[in-house]
Amino acid sequence: MTETSPLQAELKKLIQSSGPMPVWRYMELCLTHPKHGYYVSRDPLGREGDFTTAPEVSQMFGELLGLWAASVWRAMESPPSLRLIELGPGRGTMMADALRALRVLPPLYQALNIDLVEINPVLRDKQKATLPGVRNIAWHDRLDDVPSGPSVILANEYFDVLPVHQMVKLETGWHERTIEIGGDGRLAFGASAEPMPRFEVLLPPLVRAAPAGAVFEWRPDTEIMKIATRVRDDGGAALIVDYGHLRSDAGDTFQAIARHSFTDPLNNPGQADVTAHVDFQALVRAAEDLGARAHGPVPQGDFLKALGIEQRAATLMAKTTPEVSEDISGALKRLIEGGRGGMGSMFKVVAISDPALTALAGFSGDNRKGADR
Repeated sequence: MTETSPLQAELKKLIQSSGPMPVWRYMELCLTHPKHGYYVSRDPLGREGDFTTAPEVSQMFGELLGLWAASVWRAMESPPSLRLIELGPGRGTMMADALRALRVLPPLYQALNIDLVEINPVLRDKQKATLPGVRNIAWHDRLDDVPSGPSVILANEYFDVLPVHQMVKLETGWHERTIEIGGDGRLAFGASAEPMPRFEVLLPPLVRAAPAGAVFEWRPDTEIMKIATRVRDDGGAALIVDYGHLRSDAGDTFQAIARHSFTDPLNNPGQADVTAHVDFQALVRAAEDLGARAHGPVPQGDFLKALGIEQRAATLMAKTTPEVSEDISGALKRLIEGGRGGMGSMFKVVAISDPALTALAGFSGDNRKGADR
């Protein structure tokens, strides 16, 4: 990383001319600035990038999500046409693995239209290279651009990069958290001069008694409302996999990752991945308010085990060398176990569906692990 990123100079000019900017606007510019945004001009994935997602860990992840899509199609009574939509498809790895699994079901495979929602031209090119010869495939800038119709939507590590609003509790009330220029000339956190009137009445119960200095963050419901409306009206389901918390609560989760390590989110904007944890209770509430049905959330490890990942790993290990078998075993542990480096408990899975779909694979009954309805 450079000592001073190109975007940093632009952000300081904006702050000097217009005053401190809200955290959500800073995050939005860091990720999607048309020239210097992190997600506009690079491939951030893999060992040479800044982070690794579950599809890059093992083919098993994408294969099981493909088979999950097939189970939804069957639950929908096998419509003659199905849109398989992926939001933020990375290098196309997960879709390639999902489609390989779906080839064993020719009626479904022939029914598919593949829609990839991606704004990064570098990653679009890699997706095209990963998915050569795939029929009925199209790319879109937004979910709104995808034609209507029965759909299965896959969103792995998509919501965590949507800009997050932050409020900080001061003695005078809840103030919007901002980014300003500190006394040393560096970017720093601040707060708006005036509190937001009656903001406390909008807060979840767990946050109302938070002490001074507490931070509360939330995302607008725009994206989950689009997803919920689509599956409610057109039929189908969306599967959301991300890291976050089951209950809406106070806490500052705004963070940055570069070269597989955490870094200060205010250093070198545009050159690190800035994210915030996903509030799964808020996602569920927004979807249900629109009349869609929510399934979960459940920990990723539980979900993948319910789909049969351990059996799939055993099958793969039986057909390969001891060295490759050891790699498969390590990938399995990373996907389903907790603890340091494990994704099994930190990542959660929730499905949003047409209310007619009362049961979906991977979810048993009302298994929200304590999340409030």
